[in-house]
Amino acid sequence: MTEHILLFILATLFGIGMTYLLMKNANKKQFHHLESEAKAKASAIEYEAEHLLHEAEVKIKEEAVSLDKKFQDKELELIKQKTELDLERKSLRKKEKELFKIRKNLEKKEKVLESLEEQKHSEIEKTIQLLEKSASMTKDEAKKYLLDELRDESKLEFALTMKRYEKEAHAEAKRRADYILAQAVTRYSGEFAGERLMNIINLPSDEHKGRIIGKEGRNIKSLEQLLGVDIIIDETPGVIIVSNFNLYRRAIATKTIELLVADGRIHPGRIEEVHAKVEAEFEQKILEDGENIVVELGLLPMSEELMRLIGRLRYRASYGQNALAHSLEVAKLAAIMAAEMDGDEKLALRAGLLHDIGKALTQETGGNHVDLGVEVCQRNGEHPTVINAIYAHHGHEEPDGVESAAVCAADVLSATRPGARREVLESFVKRVKDIEEIALSKKGVIDAYAINAGREIRVFVDAGKINDANVYLLSKEIAKEIENKVQYPGEIKVNVIREKREIQYAR
Repeated sequence: MTEHILLFILATLFGIGMTYLLMKNANKKQFHHLESEAKAKASAIEYEAEHLLHEAEVKIKEEAVSLDKKFQDKELELIKQKTELDLERKSLRKKEKELFKIRKNLEKKEKVLESLEEQKHSEIEKTIQLLEKSASMTKDEAKKYLLDELRDESKLEFALTMKRYEKEAHAEAKRRADYILAQAVTRYSGEFAGERLMNIINLPSDEHKGRIIGKEGRNIKSLEQLLGVDIIIDETPGVIIVSNFNLYRRAIATKTIELLVADGRIHPGRIEEVHAKVEAEFEQKILEDGENIVVELGLLPMSEELMRLIGRLRYRASYGQNALAHSLEVAKLAAIMAAEMDGDEKLALRAGLLHDIGKALTQETGGNHVDLGVEVCQRNGEHPTVINAIYAHHGHEEPDGVESAAVCAADVLSATRPGARREVLESFVKRVKDIEEIALSKKGVIDAYAINAGREIRVFVDAGKINDANVYLLSKEIAKEIENKVQYPGEIKVNVIREKREIQYAR
């Protein structure tokens, strides 16, 4: 029995030992396998790190080359600009020297005139003394006789001398002025029209011009038809031009094209999608702008329709003056004046802001902005004073209170201050009429006609009453009076015409 137990124990110990050896061997193999996998992964990570490091080094080198090229380009551009500036400075110095020579020449001619005047007085004195001796006249009698005889001749001589020297100086000054004006016009003539009629869109590359045009011009036709603008694509590298009189339409078109270029997908379907999105964003932005203005001025509550129209005034201009800027200016001026006159400051501010609200509707619906403004304000329940201010600022009604009168005065101040607007027809007609009346008021003038858009006036005189010397003096007199009494841009040419006709009949 004991032997059997011992055998069982030995067998059990042997089995345990074998099991331990087998498990140890298996764990060792598994460890070697895991160690191999770890080494492989480490090698892969090391390889990938080296690859990324290499790519980073290449990219850094490329960026360094690019930055170096940009630096060189900027350096060349600065050198070019400095060279151009030096040339302009030299040109200005040269012009200053020329103007100095002209001034010296004029001073010299003035001295010659003074010398001639002194010589004339000396000759007159000698003649008077001669007459006193030969004719036994008193000095006063001789002086009267001499002046009666020589008045016209002296006047003509003096006028011709002045005219000759003045003509020479004027010709030289005009030649220099024409040259300087020509240089200025070539640089700045397009700014006014460009600012008001077109937007310039920068493109990443000239390749995008082809995408905008599309196959057989399909894309550009779709853009122009949908956006309602003219798209000009010329040889100017990297830009296209969007042209239209409507500021709002032009702004939407510009934003739409910019988004299409950034997206890269340009086809009729995508154009319609982007345009709809931009138009919705603009409408929302217009409403937000209107709300911000109303909140800033403290004019709440106000209807959403009116706030939207206030924001839309930003894209409307009148005679070159922005309608929103004009309305804000009128509102603030009207409020100040109403406050000074013990009126309702807030009501004047509201009436001033809304007095031209109809202009936000005229481009789309047509019609008179006064009637449109009254209609939209009445529909939204605005105060009667606001309605009266809209009518009164164009003379359709008399102001019914301090606030309306303040709006009318502020509207005139904002519209007629220097630089606010381009010249209107009424002021042009008045200026032409004033110029003609000045000329017709002179003795001996038969007719006067303002021509060349008021830049020249032709004056016809009676040859029996006005002699050659007086023609020159009359032209100087008319020009001087126009300078003192009439406001005008540039210069006005006064052209006095004297014609002598004798008619006889052979019988």
